[in-house]
Amino acid sequence: MIFKRVLGSLGIGGPTVDTVLHTPSCVPGGALRGEVRVQAADYDVEFQRISLGLVTRMEVEHGDGEAVGDVEFFKVDVSGGFRLKAGQSTAVPFELAVPWETPVTAVYGTPLHGMSMGVRTELAVAAGVDKGDLDAFAVTPLPSQEAVLDAFGALGFRFKGADVEHGRLHGVDQRLPFYQEIEFYPPPQYQGTINEVELTFVADPWNLTVVLEADKRGGLFSEGHDAFGRFTVAHADAAHTDWTAQIASWLDAVGSHGSHGSHGGYGAQGGHFAPPHQPHYGHHDPHGHGQHGHGDHGHHGGGGPGWGGVAAGVAGGMVAGYVAGEVFDEVFGDDEDSED
Repeated sequence: MIFKRVLGSLGIGGPTVDTVLHTPSCVPGGALRGEVRVQAADYDVEFQRISLGLVTRMEVEHGDGEAVGDVEFFKVDVSGGFRLKAGQSTAVPFELAVPWETPVTAVYGTPLHGMSMGVRTELAVAAGVDKGDLDAFAVTPLPSQEAVLDAFGALGFRFKGADVEHGRLHGVDQRLPFYQEIEFYPPPQYQGTINEVELTFVADPWNLTVVLEADKRGGLFSEGHDAFGRFTVAHADAAHTDWTAQIASWLDAVGSHGSHGSHGGYGAQGGHFAPPHQPHYGHHDPHGHGQHGHGDHGHHGGGGPGWGGVAAGVAGGMVAGYVAGEVFDEVFGDDEDSED
């Protein structure tokens, strides 16, 4: 996609900017390629830098509620200073490395309802900084992530929605200050005990951590609660893992052990996941102190059996990242107190 705009800080007759993506999609840890085309107009312009930022829609808990806004979570300079004389133009090629923890926005060509991702171009000149419009692109799953999604389809899950939430996952090494939740309605055989299951991926160059959260229904003599599962698998091992059996085993564990919570983390109950996956079961407040409790699971690359049925159930259709305070500033503007 291309966006074109006249720099507002320079007024009529100022330079125009086109950002062209040669790759409309990428995987986490992959790269976006393209070029930024700058055209001077009626006068000479001195540019200080060109920056590209990745922007996604994020939910941030605030006080007694939450807010949703577009947040720039990754930013790099693709050009230093340069000068264009009146009427001159230039094209700046770029290759933007996408963080491994970047949320997935489309699976097998189907956009995930609730997700958005874009590149924002920023030009700095002596008169100020101008942020361009968003140039949308898709983030598709790694092969390791596809394997897990394929298993959800094979088990009969139906996709409900997806979002990005500000915070940290309990016990998971994160580089970005947020996590994605992909929400599913459970298969028919689990609907009497589980309301929904949320899936989170946290990837790095070597491994994929899969975090599961089940919203467990309450019984006649017990209250409903959340149950979590988490494990980590090397990307290379994902294709050899029977994810259908692993996830089904975790669901059975939720039903049989879900009432025996652990405190402050994950329980030791259950032996449903064989080493080296090291399963954990337990419960805690996922929003306590900005952390989200979940469990361990794996990934793989798959062709997509079953995902069509999953998608049919759709409801309703820094160079290294921001610190927490900057995320709040992005969503809420400059009006918030520092303690928020």
